[in-house]
Amino acid sequence: MLLGELAGIENDSDVTGFALDHRKVARGNIFGAFRGSRFNGEDFIPEAVKRGAAAVVARPEAVVEGAIHLAADEPRKLFAELAARFFAPFPETIVAVTGTNGKTSTVELTRQIWRMAGHRSASIGTLGVTTADDQVKTGLTTPDIVTFLSNMAGLKRMGISHVAYEASSHGLDQYRAEGVPVKAAAFTNLSRDHLDYHPNMDAYFAAKMRLFDEVVQGNGTAVVWTGDPKSKSVIEHAKRRGLTLVTVGPGAETIELISRQSTPLGQQLLLRHDGKEHALSLPLIGAYQMNNVLTAAGLALATGGDWAPTLLAMGRVSPVRGRLERAVISRAGAPVYVDYAHTPDAVEAAIAALRPHVDGRLITVLGAGGDRDEGKRPEMGAVAARLSDVVIVTDDNPRSENPTTIRRAVLAGAPGAQEIGDRREAIAAAVAMAKAGDIVLVAGKGHEQGQIIGDRVLPFDDVTVARECAA
Repeated sequence: MLLGELAGIENDSDVTGFALDHRKVARGNIFGAFRGSRFNGEDFIPEAVKRGAAAVVARPEAVVEGAIHLAADEPRKLFAELAARFFAPFPETIVAVTGTNGKTSTVELTRQIWRMAGHRSASIGTLGVTTADDQVKTGLTTPDIVTFLSNMAGLKRMGISHVAYEASSHGLDQYRAEGVPVKAAAFTNLSRDHLDYHPNMDAYFAAKMRLFDEVVQGNGTAVVWTGDPKSKSVIEHAKRRGLTLVTVGPGAETIELISRQSTPLGQQLLLRHDGKEHALSLPLIGAYQMNNVLTAAGLALATGGDWAPTLLAMGRVSPVRGRLERAVISRAGAPVYVDYAHTPDAVEAAIAALRPHVDGRLITVLGAGGDRDEGKRPEMGAVAARLSDVVIVTDDNPRSENPTTIRRAVLAGAPGAQEIGDRREAIAAAVAMAKAGDIVLVAGKGHEQGQIIGDRVLPFDDVTVARECAA
């Protein structure tokens, strides 16, 4: 069906684009008027029509005068379907990754494995749009649907054939990751996060399962990490849909993890694939990095990759920005690592990754973001206090909240921790106290280049600050 027919517009050429912001509407655009947590897009329908909107996608009860009203109970979904027809074609091979932690690393590692197999590949997510030649920031894990589809179409025009993207629970719930032919979908893990948006963990999990229940193609593949308590439920969703199943991890059928041993520069894995055992020297530290690499390898196999080059590529992958990234070694000889960990599980995984490499003390610097799930704050503090030798609680991105209130909540779970509100001062204190044999972990912001205080974004990069403090 042609776009014009689907939209009720006589000619496709009359549709000039798609807009979600009424201020950016141009003549012939289709405007999406959605109800959000802060604004109701329906309030701006008259202004969008005045600016030349040819049609408005909105709920049936919305009032639209002077333009075609494309009514739908799920207007975001209809808008995505229409926009996909407008922006197509897209790259031939597209995969998506969901889960609480590991999405960014998994899509980037998938891109790397594809590239080493000779494919022109890209990843889309928290780090932006990344290709072998460039990286463009988008500012969101899953950008709005117009940006998402426009980026996908742009990658196709660049000659990119393979794309891996992050599918967040927000993006899936709001139909911001729709419209492209997803050949395979992967699940990493599930733990507490985003309960400021989702009413409970069941709703959070259900949002993620839309990727397997609706978004991935019916003849597609589900790649599932088997080491998470929710993995069996994900497998059940995949089977009900009739998806091909690829499992990776402990007890998995496709890539089974038999054993893992930490090494000074990474880890030594013993894997089983197709009935044969294979040794792999992985150049990344931490069990969760292993999980991400194996999931990425599963996606490579699910999209036509061969085992031998995939195994070779796993041994040659590079670290992902802000994910257990070693920023500097202090003058005293203590390594300083930066990690994006901003949930209790992620903090625990990052500390567990570093612990085998610690001869002295593990010093953790962490805070929690404002305007986000308040319940996870004391849990993050408790995990850090239980697993670290020294904890410094500082500010993350307080946003509109009082930073003192946030720190107090984190300290409730870590009563013995030090409190240094200024993040630079906290990092400096950790670096100064670290001696040879110690390791410093700066958790929470990872790759981020700014600190959000009120309505301002101040330049702040944990890696750069750590290096300045060490110097």
